[in-house]
Amino acid sequence: MSTSSTLAQPKSIVVPPWREEGAQPFVQIDQLSKQFGDFTAVNSVSLDIYKNELFCLLGGSGSGKSTLLRMLAGFEQPTSGRILIDGVDMANVQPWERPVNMMFQSYALFPHLSVEANVAFGLRREGIRSSEVKKRVTEMLDMVQMGHLAKRKPHMLSGGQRQRVALARSLVKRPKLLLLDEPLGALDKKLREETQFELINIQDELGVTFVVVTHDQEEAMTLATRIGVMDQGVITQIDEPHQVYEYPNSRFVAEFIGNVNLFEGTIMGDERDNVTIHCPDTNSMIRVNHGISCAPNQTVYVAIRPEKVRISREKPLQEINSTQGIITEIAYMGSQSIFKVRLTSGKEVRVTQPNFARDMGDRLTWDEVVYLSWDADSSVVLLS
Repeated sequence: MSTSSTLAQPKSIVVPPWREEGAQPFVQIDQLSKQFGDFTAVNSVSLDIYKNELFCLLGGSGSGKSTLLRMLAGFEQPTSGRILIDGVDMANVQPWERPVNMMFQSYALFPHLSVEANVAFGLRREGIRSSEVKKRVTEMLDMVQMGHLAKRKPHMLSGGQRQRVALARSLVKRPKLLLLDEPLGALDKKLREETQFELINIQDELGVTFVVVTHDQEEAMTLATRIGVMDQGVITQIDEPHQVYEYPNSRFVAEFIGNVNLFEGTIMGDERDNVTIHCPDTNSMIRVNHGISCAPNQTVYVAIRPEKVRISREKPLQEINSTQGIITEIAYMGSQSIFKVRLTSGKEVRVTQPNFARDMGDRLTWDEVVYLSWDADSSVVLLS
């Protein structure tokens, strides 16, 4: 056998279905609205979700994300619009007849039943034979690493363990679509981070389509194949996590996802591959490496993420995309340090730097005059 034949072959590149022309969505939400009296909770939302996706609806309280999830489950009836799951209109389909299961934030475990009895409950209600129930429950508990605690009651489990039992109970009936309402909200930060990766692995192994509702930006960024950012009943942007973070389509999305510095300015020049903006906040010109096709002298906003801003005692050679200020706050976060810098205009800018070295050395400190700079491809122009 030749040496070359033993080498691993590169994996073929799989194009996500939402990028494929003509791909059929698994869940179709068409002009869906929900009103409670005079209040519109969901306003003409249209959304396609594809098979095996882990889609996150991200938004603050009152954004409409949980109402949208409840309409998918059948617990709320739309005021107008349609929901199709696997090509079937759900208009006259009762919640218990939909190919859907839902995992609630509270987990809703039966306190008097053991772990295995909780997971088996739905299967037994359907009259599935005992041998099949036992097999599926055992497989699911092993998958969520809870098989060794099958005989325990919920009050004997930690929050993370109860979350796994609730997930197993939701998946054991093999739904086509699993809806998760703030599934990790009750867990502490470290356990939540660990469980996020476990959830991704379980979803990938089972191939079930997940729709997750969360208010936690980091959770959505970690879990999702795509994110739908909701505000006041409307989805303002749908995209893959890195696209939502790097290329927000509005000030709301830029500020809601992570931290961002926003500078207001006036368009001075707009070409196909760059735009120049006069910015009083920085007392300088800002150049961004993309065009926006707008009117001269139009007011716009430049969004720059804190980790993309350089901070130094030395004045940079570049005059464009640079400014000066004084350090007013420093927060040491272990892996990184956060600096707040007040510019001469009074504008406050946030800068983050990774802490590569253990020795703090001659570090920047409070009340120092510093220079900030960034690259032309590190920012994005927003019209609203």
